[in-house]
Amino acid sequence: MASRLNPYISFDGNARQAMEFYKEVFGGSLRMNTFGDFGEKGAGDAADKIMHAMLETDSGFTLMASDTPPGMEHKPGNNISVSVSGEDADELRGYWDKLSGDGTVSVPLEKQMWGDVFGMCTDRFGIVWMININQQQS
Repeated sequence: MASRLNPYISFDGNARQAMEFYKEVFGGSLRMNTFGDFGEKGAGDAADKIMHAMLETDSGFTLMASDTPPGMEHKPGNNISVSVSGEDADELRGYWDKLSGDGTVSVPLEKQMWGDVFGMCTDRFGIVWMININQQQS
């Protein structure tokens, strides 16, 4: 198996809801394990929280996530975004519609100066998404 690079997102207690949402957006197979599944001692109220989740899609996307472990501080930041790009405009517009639906659009999905159709939004979980539809060069 080749090495792969994919985003890993830490949530503050809503990883399950976020990953189920992303499965609705992208499809695929979602596996989730809780802290309790791994017999994490001292998990207490966190026993039902997500220790590790992985979404693998038919399009080749992999997205991993977890809830912040007990005893660690959750530090959301603006230093992560997730980029999805390709040539299938219908598929990418479908992702855009779902991700931006209950979120905030910072760059509308439209043709940009570099020639591609691009948009950026923050979804309802505070994650920044960049969608880029590659345009054929003439």
